[in-house]
Amino acid sequence: MEKPDLTQIFGTYVSWKLDSATWIINFMNGSQNMYLLEGEDKALLIDTGWGAGNLKAYVQKLTDKPLLVANTHYHPDHAAGNGEFKSVYLSKTYALDEASMAGVPFDITKLPHPDYEKICVGSGDFIDLGGRRIEIIEARPAHSNSTLFFFDESHGMFFSGDDYESTQVLMYTGDNNPSLKFDIRERLDNLKQNALDILARKDSIRYLLPNHNGAPIAMDYIDDFIGLVDHIYSGDAVIEDKLNHPFIEQDALAPQLCRVRWGMASIFVKKADVLDVYGE
Repeated sequence: MEKPDLTQIFGTYVSWKLDSATWIINFMNGSQNMYLLEGEDKALLIDTGWGAGNLKAYVQKLTDKPLLVANTHYHPDHAAGNGEFKSVYLSKTYALDEASMAGVPFDITKLPHPDYEKICVGSGDFIDLGGRRIEIIEARPAHSNSTLFFFDESHGMFFSGDDYESTQVLMYTGDNNPSLKFDIRERLDNLKQNALDILARKDSIRYLLPNHNGAPIAMDYIDDFIGLVDHIYSGDAVIEDKLNHPFIEQDALAPQLCRVRWGMASIFVKKADVLDVYGE
């Protein structure tokens, strides 16, 4: 059997409607999501994938409205396709994660707009689609240094990027981004505080929408991520050396990593890091 090429692996999309004006665009063999939100006047694409070069054409089959584009954070599986578009909304701190783009499997300099306009936004900013106003929230650094949450109160949708999901959240620095500051205590505290901020909006959230491994997910996950941090510090969160993740297990860092669980919440972290704060 002929092996699929990289475009088939990274750039084959399926999509379905979450409601009458919101698409979930799924790819990477079901493990990753992007989102397309339509208003009366414009549409918003949240994240641009790996840069396979065919996302814009796919999105234009779903909507004919003028398209705005935003990144949840500046990691390659979320922002490498930015060059398909003339401008992108992203975090003011995107440059802190820019080194991670070294992992892109495509030559993204050949995309139509390699010098696309970067529109830096943060808390207090909104994207108005016409009858649908999307609030932007700067997340404290946890999974990344450049995470933005997007809150669509009118549709009860909270887009949580990679910071909260149903299987595992990556909480470590990759070898391709050695300059990324990663203090485990600060990151865990931020993970908890971001979760508390989301929980404060609980009555307005109908759908919690992460970018990996299923969407929507129950708000119960937010409670368990808060508990995970607390139980790491109290020393009774579950540490597993077996990652049970074939892709991450191929990473050169895999021997240093462990999975830490509490309830439904789970993170991948360097074992030496988590042991530094475990049981304090």
